[in-house]
Amino acid sequence: MNVSSELWAANHDLAQACLQHPFVQGIGDGTLKPESFAYYVGQDAFFLESFARAYSIAAAKAPKWPEFMTFHHLASGVIEELKLHETYAVEWGVDLRHVEPGSATRRYTDFLLATAWTGDIGLTAAAMSPCMRLYAFLGTSLAVNGIPHHRYTEWIRTYSSAEFQLLAQQLENVVDNYAINSSNYSALHSTYRYAMFCEHDFFQVAWIS
Repeated sequence: MNVSSELWAANHDLAQACLQHPFVQGIGDGTLKPESFAYYVGQDAFFLESFARAYSIAAAKAPKWPEFMTFHHLASGVIEELKLHETYAVEWGVDLRHVEPGSATRRYTDFLLATAWTGDIGLTAAAMSPCMRLYAFLGTSLAVNGIPHHRYTEWIRTYSSAEFQLLAQQLENVVDNYAINSSNYSALHSTYRYAMFCEHDFFQVAWIS
């Protein structure tokens, strides 16, 4: 089993907890309260900006050109995601220019950026990979019987798409190629799991907001 698969398998409990969370299930069946999704859209847009910055920091640290280009390609994928959020913002009445990050959002973004600045690219990829793999998992799980038609269809379509699956795999390839060389192998597991907890907290806060 490669490193990325090992990390994902070790956190399957949290992946399932996210899938069964009422926020995610509400997206799946279209019953999520609009105000909860609107809050999520603003927080996720703030998060994605930090996510793109973390990719850029990792790109600057990449020892080889192919990895440099991979991180920039992944950052471009985040920019496309942000364009989708801009569409959501118009639809749901969210002013993305004045989003105030909640504590769960700030905790997650501070963790990612600190890891990107202080860690090597293997550890950074391990910190960022849970978001990508989890959303790919959630999207494909919610679309397993076909993409439903309701107000959250586009969310499910985006994260179940082959294009998004490829982005998740590209980041996991970096984990597999570089995380094994990280100075503290146990840190990979704790970093990955912390990111998974942050993902669950992100959904929880959006659900109760």
